Amino acid sequence: MVCQVRWEAAGVVSVELSSPDGRPLPPWRPGAHVELALPTGIVRQYSLCGSPQDRSSYRIGVLRERASRGGSEYVHAFLRPGQPVQLRGPLDNFGFRREKSYLFIAGGIGITPVLAMARQAAAWGLPWQLLYGGRSGDSMAFRDELRAHGDNVRLYPKDRTGRMPLRTLLERPRPGTAVYACGPEALLAEVEERAAHWAPGSVRLERFRPRARPAALPDADVEVVCARSNRTVTVPAGTSILGALEDEGLPVTGSCREGVCGTCETRVIDGEPDHRDDILTAEERASGDRMYLCVSRARGERLVLDV
Repeated sequence: MVCQVRWEAAGVVSVELSSPDGRPLPPWRPGAHVELALPTGIVRQYSLCGSPQDRSSYRIGVLRERASRGGSEYVHAFLRPGQPVQLRGPLDNFGFRREKSYLFIAGGIGITPVLAMARQAAAWGLPWQLLYGGRSGDSMAFRDELRAHGDNVRLYPKDRTGRMPLRTLLERPRPGTAVYACGPEALLAEVEERAAHWAPGSVRLERFRPRARPAALPDADVEVVCARSNRTVTVPAGTSILGALEDEGLPVTGSCREGVCGTCETRVIDGEPDHRDDILTAEERASGDRMYLCVSRARGERLVLDV
């Protein structure tokens, strides 16, 4: 892939990625993300914020974070137009679906997946509203694009308007309305709290980093049966299932190792997972038909996986 870089706001650039031979890129749905593999060996996930109808290129937005682990700093300081990079994906954890109406909530760089979803809702002709907050107006990317949507979009630059009024906005559930939110953890935690009385499954969140929380169960050894490979691996306490299967040369893949990117999603054939990811909804966890091997374990002594 080759890239073009554009300044979007204070501390935010967009990167347009296209195939050097001009071939169409794989299709994607609003809410999807890609993994950018940088020349330093760092791999980071970024939400797609362009148009799914334009398969000549992908667009991502990258916030410069000085205290980051190196991904955003490299993009801002060293990535140059025309420079080749490696790309993986797209992957989709958000699960954007057609609903009667939408309430989109974005904080900071969390606007990136929400931008594509809002554009799709408008194309469908469905009712929608976007609440977009940031530290200041200058730090809020893609504002010019959002102006085309008029009153559907409400901007909340914190230095001028204060915090987003989530308590008022989420106080009364809206039947048939789906809430999609992305942004910093403080914002998402408040959305979860304020919308806890909404109908199950009506609120979907995407996190950039895992929540700090204790494991539901203490780690213990677990026997993992890999059905397709006809292998059984004992995963000791303190070792991830993903790591143990990798060590045995089994065909598994992982990226973030934190339960947020979705790369290591695996179908569960038998056994009950102890979900520790930040992707699945409560309803999806209850079904027990898939899990993320980098962080999740088992509620019993044995799992049978489609590996």
